[in-house]
Amino acid sequence: MGVFWGSEMVTVIKRRAVWLAAVGVLAGSLAACGKPNANHPSQGGTAPKEMAIKVATTDAVSSLDPAGPYDIGSRTLQANLYQTLLTILPDKPTPVPDAADCQYDAPTTYTCSLKDGLTFPNGHELESSDVKFSFDRMLRLKTPGGAAALFSSVASVSTPDRLTAVFTLKKPDARLPYLLTTTAASIVDEQFYPAGKLLSDNAMGSGPYQLKSYKAGSEAVLGKFKGYRGPRAAQNDTIEVSLLTTAAALEHALKTGKADFGVHGFGPSALDRLRADGKLQVVDAGSAEIRFFSFHMASLVSRKPAVRRAVAQLIDRPAIAKKAYGDHVTPLYSVVPPGFAGQVDAFRTQYKDPNKTAAAAILREAGITAPVTLTVGWTPVQYGAGAKAEVLELKRQLEASGLFKVVLKSAEWPRYQQLARAGAYDLYQAGFIPDYLDSGDYLQPFVRDGGLFQNGYRNSAANKLMDQQIAEQNQLEREALLTGLQNLLAQEAPVIPVWQGRQTVVAAQGIENVGKTLDPLSFVYFSPLRK
Repeated sequence: MGVFWGSEMVTVIKRRAVWLAAVGVLAGSLAACGKPNANHPSQGGTAPKEMAIKVATTDAVSSLDPAGPYDIGSRTLQANLYQTLLTILPDKPTPVPDAADCQYDAPTTYTCSLKDGLTFPNGHELESSDVKFSFDRMLRLKTPGGAAALFSSVASVSTPDRLTAVFTLKKPDARLPYLLTTTAASIVDEQFYPAGKLLSDNAMGSGPYQLKSYKAGSEAVLGKFKGYRGPRAAQNDTIEVSLLTTAAALEHALKTGKADFGVHGFGPSALDRLRADGKLQVVDAGSAEIRFFSFHMASLVSRKPAVRRAVAQLIDRPAIAKKAYGDHVTPLYSVVPPGFAGQVDAFRTQYKDPNKTAAAAILREAGITAPVTLTVGWTPVQYGAGAKAEVLELKRQLEASGLFKVVLKSAEWPRYQQLARAGAYDLYQAGFIPDYLDSGDYLQPFVRDGGLFQNGYRNSAANKLMDQQIAEQNQLEREALLTGLQNLLAQEAPVIPVWQGRQTVVAAQGIENVGKTLDPLSFVYFSPLRK
């Protein structure tokens, strides 16, 4: 009869490891008291000053828990607090080891071998049981706005030994190595996190930083985790994040020296002023972020394909890019941005230029009498300084046609998320940043049942195309499937893509490695920052 390692035994072993670690620290401290250490300054010397970087952002943070909502503010903090099995570095487009080495043993078997000696900041050892717990918990909770749907191909995670985690898949899924680099795949301490609910105001990961303090909606202080063993070791000691509510406050913090580094939320006019001033670093990078308007099928109006298609026929993307964002964004004609495999400007092909006559014909042929009243939802802070100007321009365009009457309604984040998911708006403003750089990941949230954007859209043909492109190994055939899926979305118009963003950060002149913090997925990794 084999030995059964129950959860009680695992806990005892881990606690014993923590006790032994504490004894080791105490012994080291006693030894240090016994005689001077030539490698450290004497007690009479001055300890080196810690390097603290002050960060400011208008990002709202919905959850420190990686099983929680998946907004960019949350993901940025999670990317710095937690470790994943694999990661993607700026100069390497494919996954590399972080906490583990991983490989396919069979098309539906993926094995990850953890590094030995990994720990969490509380001293608990990071073992395969923590990996299993993290994935089982995330998939069980299925948090609205979370990323559980990304891992729908995972049947189970097993732990043949304390350093080995085996993913068994329901069907082949070549995306899994990339999915394991996402913050949704973060490893949490099984002894610290409740299995049945989110942890709202604390964090225990094994990433480059540990959470020192957190005040929801106000600030987060991250301290370097010296026990981190991976490719993103922090080059600073402390990150002090201020969560601001306006673009003006963000600009003021940088100009007055209250912040060393600012990200997310600068309006185009502010960036123009800061560049012209020349006193701060303004660094741009390509961004995978897209913005769109989503219909919600709980609305009787939005369920009518003709209404959705008429809106798609009227929207003028270049006008929105210019009037709301000063041309600091790029008009977008598919939910997949240019440059990705199989990408086509499906909405441009389907609707061509904005056309009132064509939109009127779409409504008339469906027997719909104009004007149609549309309630449009938007949020003032989360989507930056141009959000209000964007919805005002959309309202102007739709009402100028005489075919629509638009009622704008706003709410603060995260209440806005709740209202949007509940179907409180016919059409609502939204943004998306993919988990990894692939066409399929842009399509999954809008097509898949249980996807990130739960707007009630269901289409069996779209789901079939999604399944086929995931399993397809021939790249040319996969691209044809991706193209077909984009064309189907343009025809159905459950969402209307509007623009693709650019990522810009602003930093004091003395801050080093600013460009190395930027990721196309709009994450900001604080590790490289120095001053």
